[in-house]
Amino acid sequence: MSFCFLFPGQGAQYPGMGRDFYDHSTTVQELFQQASDAAGRDLSRLVFDGTAEELKQTDNTQIAITVTSLAAAIVMREHGLSPAACAGFSLGEYAALVESGVLALEDVFPVVLARGQIMEEVSRELDTATGSAGMTAVMGLSFEKVSEVLSMAPAEDVYPGIWNSPVQTVISGTADALTAAEDALKKAGAKRCIRLKVSGPFHSPLMSKAATRFADVLADTTFHDPTLPVYSNVTGDTITTGAEARNYCVKQLISTVQWVPEQRAVVRDGFHRVAEVGPGTVLSGLWKNYTKTEHETELPCRAAGTVEDIKTLAAE
Repeated sequence: MSFCFLFPGQGAQYPGMGRDFYDHSTTVQELFQQASDAAGRDLSRLVFDGTAEELKQTDNTQIAITVTSLAAAIVMREHGLSPAACAGFSLGEYAALVESGVLALEDVFPVVLARGQIMEEVSRELDTATGSAGMTAVMGLSFEKVSEVLSMAPAEDVYPGIWNSPVQTVISGTADALTAAEDALKKAGAKRCIRLKVSGPFHSPLMSKAATRFADVLADTTFHDPTLPVYSNVTGDTITTGAEARNYCVKQLISTVQWVPEQRAVVRDGFHRVAEVGPGTVLSGLWKNYTKTEHETELPCRAAGTVEDIKTLAAE
């Protein structure tokens, strides 16, 4: 049975995620050992026993979510559930690149580890006495309206970061810029503005220094052409070559994540069986909002974040 695998990004993490995968599969245990060797520390301790605050730090979050998502993919395949296509939300794109044959498993952990460290360091340079740079989810306004309000906002250093759903956009900025933008967006009709559990203003021009440093990291990494359809956050459409994938990995740091166009492309290409492979249910909620708005019938996104979730899918 085949699904389009959707892999979650930062914000999906929680203490203890993936422990049941580890207990269930020796292949997952080997995966965690490989990731631990790349990170130079015990990732099973971080993922299973780390605090929410530890897991929130970008240099911890990114490798923790990646290893947990890839563990979920292993257990999916062990239960006869294979990917027909892959897409990843922000950080989740790296698990998607592995599953689609673009990145080798031995390469993804050093890459993700470096990405997290670089993004954390650059983000901390943007902190001020009034708070940390970060991201805010804006509910109840279209992406176009949010972009319009930000273009007229009095504060600089705030940008559309992620086009989450037809009625939700995440903005990225410095602490003061986010506060000013939140006020402006509420006056424009936003129902709620929620600061996210991330530690930087990702997917915005504020990460330009990180993109430059990350490009150097990727220069020596091999990117293969995909062996099955995989979608890009930068364009919202399929990646056709390894060279494209490398370029988009750098651009993703400074570009708005085109998640709504990406979901449209998945449906356009006929992938109607979709599973959220990894921790949390964020992507399932976004998929529900998207299909409810743009399709006559809701297309479900199935949870695949625990062994029990996967057993349920395999039994259908």
